[in-house]
Amino acid sequence: MKRIVFKENNIDFEALKNILRNDGIIIYPTDTVYGVGASIDSLKGIENIYTAKERNFKSPLIALLSKIEYIDRIAIIDENKRELVKKLAEKFWPGALTIILNKKSNVPDIMVSGGKTVGVRIPALKLAQDIIEGAGGILPTTSANISGEKTPRSYEELDEKFKERVDIIIDGGKTPLGVESTIIDLTKDVPVILREGAIKKETIEKLIGKI
Repeated sequence: MKRIVFKENNIDFEALKNILRNDGIIIYPTDTVYGVGASIDSLKGIENIYTAKERNFKSPLIALLSKIEYIDRIAIIDENKRELVKKLAEKFWPGALTIILNKKSNVPDIMVSGGKTVGVRIPALKLAQDIIEGAGGILPTTSANISGEKTPRSYEELDEKFKERVDIIIDGGKTPLGVESTIIDLTKDVPVILREGAIKKETIEKLIGKI
């Protein structure tokens, strides 16, 4: 398949949807860094992400969402955690916070390295939200780079070799933040920060208490 490059204001969403449905993968900008994504309904597409990144299957992808209501499609929110999720989502979504929750059975094992959890996030970039919505509202994603190499913060930083391995590229210029999201795991009795990124631990603790 010939690689297609769209400018951010000239995206053919019908073509995008069809390519992703047929196992294609896409490079697109988020609020944090450039990501590479595939349809959650395409096992081959998800596998193609790992192949493009030269990455082993032990590193899970996260699910970027276009709307908060999609969270219930793929994640299980325990009743004793629902208020906590609501509080974090109201404060930090859309934004650079990835929340780890228990996954539903429709989340492909390959996407989460055979684990029982899934990371979810809504990016604070209208372009990314539109792309994700055009792909069905949920887009399994990771950073758009070969594993171990620099994470791209702009279209210009995308590796030429990596670009040749995908089917669609969205040129959205420079990402607003240029820093990875913070990851918080809510599947434990006490929330755990797995990665401190754009949102600092202290900022989260001010909202939900010491973690």
